[in-house]
Amino acid sequence: MSAMVPVVEAGGRAPELSSGARRRRGNGAATRTTSSPLATVVAILIATVWTVPTIGLLITSFRPQRDISTSGWWTVFANPDFTLDNYAQALSGSGSSSMLDFFVNSLVITIPSTLFPLAIAALAAYGFAWLQFPGRQWLFVAVFALQIVPLQVTLVPLMQMYGAIGIDGTYWTVWISHTIFGLPLAVFMMFNSIRELPPALIEAATIDGANPVQVFLRIVLPLATPAIASYGIFQFLWTWNDLLVSMVFLGGSARVAPLTVYISQLSGSRGSAWYLLSAGAFISMVIPVVVFLVMQRYFVRGLTAGAVK
Repeated sequence: MSAMVPVVEAGGRAPELSSGARRRRGNGAATRTTSSPLATVVAILIATVWTVPTIGLLITSFRPQRDISTSGWWTVFANPDFTLDNYAQALSGSGSSSMLDFFVNSLVITIPSTLFPLAIAALAAYGFAWLQFPGRQWLFVAVFALQIVPLQVTLVPLMQMYGAIGIDGTYWTVWISHTIFGLPLAVFMMFNSIRELPPALIEAATIDGANPVQVFLRIVLPLATPAIASYGIFQFLWTWNDLLVSMVFLGGSARVAPLTVYISQLSGSRGSAWYLLSAGAFISMVIPVVVFLVMQRYFVRGLTAGAVK
């Protein structure tokens, strides 16, 4: 068999590359760019700038109050002096309420506020991607456009609505609010993933007699797991770290308020115990870090879903 050589067109020009060849050439150029020494240096610089304040906050959380008030955290390397008093005071709280009460409240708020938008958005994304109905495209554009609406403009109308139906001051207010605020982004992220599923899978299931619900539960949902998990991380972290929505709808009561409200009150009414904030912040980071580490394998896969064929 003769060796294969590139065919040159008349006039001495090589034929144009196919779309696949152009894509491979583009991917190779992108790989060379991101793996260059300059890109490595820039990545290390960004990681350092991002990490140093966190390290300083961690060191501060273990320093005595007098040292925090008189010197910067970097002086600890010359005169190391650490204590666990800040964590003990942050955990014990004051009065009849402790940090554990607010910690449980945060879990009660965050878990449903993450599951509700995930379930609704997965169904909506499947409908927009694979079901035909009048006004589908316009409705999807409207849902996408809701991402630019600031949540602050909705707080007063929502408070009035919750008061009218008699659920103000309960967990339902934050569950519904976080679901509303998170749905536009959730639908968009999951739509990008679900629409890239092979049409042959959907068609084969339909020919075998599966209805739309069975197709969603048995085919779409398992294949869209990375996108669902990726958005679940976003929603969980946003809800866990939220202060505004909780303060507006729940107030500062230890009966229903989350951990962020407790941390905002750690410094006291006059700010005399502000040194406890760093310890409280790191205690509140435990659950989000665990969630991210457990689900990190889905994170990048979910973010890049729908970006390439």
